[in-house]
Amino acid sequence: MEILGASLRICVDDLDTAIPFYERLCGGRAQRFERGGVQVAAVGSFLLMSGPEEELEVLRKVTATIAVKDVDAAHRLLDELGAHVLAGPVPTPAGRNLLAMHPDGSLFEYVDQHPA
Repeated sequence: MEILGASLRICVDDLDTAIPFYERLCGGRAQRFERGGVQVAAVGSFLLMSGPEEELEVLRKVTATIAVKDVDAAHRLLDELGAHVLAGPVPTPAGRNLLAMHPDGSLFEYVDQHPA
């Protein structure tokens, strides 16, 4: 499995208010999408999320989003290492993802950019 990078997950009250700060901080434009009623903006190494509290409560439990070359390869390695894949791989607006609990109990989202 090749890890390409990681994104920090930040829940915000108002995405439109938060985006300009992070665009200036990172020197780039936000890429916006919606998933399950949650509005998301990817800016540099940050994933800003805003939406219903019941959805955000679940998202706050995920430590980080890990970009990988291939989610299937990540799935195989996570299985071998004793992690528990809770969901996925499933298609997303940007590719595919899975949610895994590591043996220490931490939760991570793994994503690739391969269309399903």
